[in-house]
Order: sequence, then C-alpha cells, then structure tokens
Amino acid sequence: MSEPPTPSPLILTLAFDADTFAQFDGLRRRHFPEALNRIPAHATLFHHLPGEDEDGVRETIATLARALPPPEVAVTGLRFTGRGVAYVLESEALSGFRARLAKAFDGHLTAQDRQGWRPHVTVQNKVAPDTARALHAALRHGFAPFRFTAPATLLWRYLGGPWEARARLPFGENA
Repeated sequence: MSEPPTPSPLILTLAFDADTFAQFDGLRRRHFPEALNRIPAHATLFHHLPGEDEDGVRETIATLARALPPPEVAVTGLRFTGRGVAYVLESEALSGFRARLAKAFDGHLTAQDRQGWRPHVTVQNKVAPDTARALHAALRHGFAPFRFTAPATLLWRYLGGPWEARARLPFGENA
C-alpha cells in the first residue's frame, strides 16, 4: 500500500494596502513575461512551510501577527537582478516578525528560507539582461522612496506554478 502524497508546501507573503498592491501588480503585469506571470505581485516571507500541517502553520502565524501592530514598510530603492527588477523593502518590525516565525518553524525551514532575508517585490524576471537593465534605468529615473502599512500576511498553497490562496492573517490586536 502506497503512502498518500505529501501536501504541497505553503508560502507566506506580505499583503499590501490597495494602492500599493495596484502599483506593484500593475508594474508586474506590464513587465513580467505574460506566459510566466501566474501569481500577483508579492513579497515572500517564506517559500516553503510544511503543507501537511496547514492548521498549525496558520495558527502560529495568526498568533504572532496579532501581537504586532500593522508594520510600516519602506520602499527604499530598486534592485537589478540580472534578468529582472525588484523593489527593495525595509522594515525593522517586519524583519523582527519574520525572525520570530523562523524560530517557530526552525525544524521545517528549507535552505532558501534559512538564508538571509532580503525583502523585495519582483516586477520583472526571466527576461534578457538588456531588457531588465532598461527597465531598471527607467524605473530608477522616476523613483521616489515611499512607505506603506502592511495590513496582513497571506498564506498560499504552491500548486506547481500557480498558488492557491488559503488564508489572510491580519496584523494587530483587532485581527
């Protein structure tokens, strides 16, 4: 008798307020190769949380998120990634939240999620380096740093390309 398949992993991203999401997702829809753009604009906190324990993962995240007021996040610049462009994010509160989650999920983290976290929103990827360089220059030319308040985290199930939304886990005591 064969073992049942292990559920696909869970992904945790940061939710944006409506205006910030519209800006990032609009850029992603315009500049990400259409055939490869299966998910909305996002900032990943974890790429691979244990899919076989979705309820436990959800409860851990919800508990820690409730203890943190919605964090302010600074969009501080642009990063050329070689074959794409990303917006750089900075937030001490969000970094601390992610560190607490990393400790809670320590025995389940992949190498990718154990390495240093560099929060960002990718608006272009998997294009020719010259195309990416041109977009980076164009976006950098008009860039002005800005801030937004993150209302929640989003939990997704990885489906081999697209993601399935599983939960919205708000920050703050009123969650």
